[in-house]
Amino acid sequence: MTKNKKVFLNGEYLPIEKANVSVMDRGFLFGDGIYEVIPVYNGYLFRFDAHLERLENSLKLTHIENPYSRDEWREIMLPLIDAKKDQYIYFQVTRGVAEKRDHAFPTGVKPTVFMMCNDITPFDGKEAGVKAISLEDTRWSMCNIKAITLLGNILLRQQAVENDCAEAILVREGYVTEGAASNVFAVIDGILITPPKSNFILPGITRDVILELADANQVPYAEDIISLDALKTASEIWFASSTREILPVVELDGQLISGGKVGRLWHTMNDLLQTYKTTYANSSAQ
Repeated sequence: MTKNKKVFLNGEYLPIEKANVSVMDRGFLFGDGIYEVIPVYNGYLFRFDAHLERLENSLKLTHIENPYSRDEWREIMLPLIDAKKDQYIYFQVTRGVAEKRDHAFPTGVKPTVFMMCNDITPFDGKEAGVKAISLEDTRWSMCNIKAITLLGNILLRQQAVENDCAEAILVREGYVTEGAASNVFAVIDGILITPPKSNFILPGITRDVILELADANQVPYAEDIISLDALKTASEIWFASSTREILPVVELDGQLISGGKVGRLWHTMNDLLQTYKTTYANSSAQ
């Protein structure tokens, strides 16, 4: 924890060490809440509307009141941002503080809103690629909600870490869903493929940007199911997320991918993404 780091909590900006939430908050007692993460490049919120649309969908599916309009959300974020850095805004909304612990929704409570901004730290080994492990997807069946109840994801990611891997590729009934904290892409027979959106995966904003860039640059792509067997024949495998961007996998379950080298298409797509980020920031500044 960084001393005197400013955060936003329920209408106030204050040092993080003074930000306190009631033990009766349903986020604390039940994990009853949702969250969102937005990258910030050169002071500009990356794909702000897409992130807010996902937030609104998660709130709607969990029947939590949205406490702010999109313009109000933006105004709250701006004082936390350092325009000289690449950062990300983390914010969460819980159902609020109830008088007693009860699974049923309480009435007459206001949502708890917490927000902070952190620096984006470059991921070590990105250029060389990472190792991954495939694991059975044991999470619940509403993964399209960006919920703060992440214990299933945490246990799967920890299993990957304990096997000296950067991430886990999750498999449900023989088919790839996503990573423990990322979306999954594979290049199979020259086509860039990612699993289609469903209740079993989080609809990633970076995922959508990659598909848009592929479409705009004549890269063959498809949103289609990927069996674990097919994944193991891929010439390239990537993870995609807001803070790690596109992360190439060079080893899966102890087997090298394309001789353990980062693939050609990853270099192309990573360059396209970096250019797009710069263009996005420049256009937002105008």
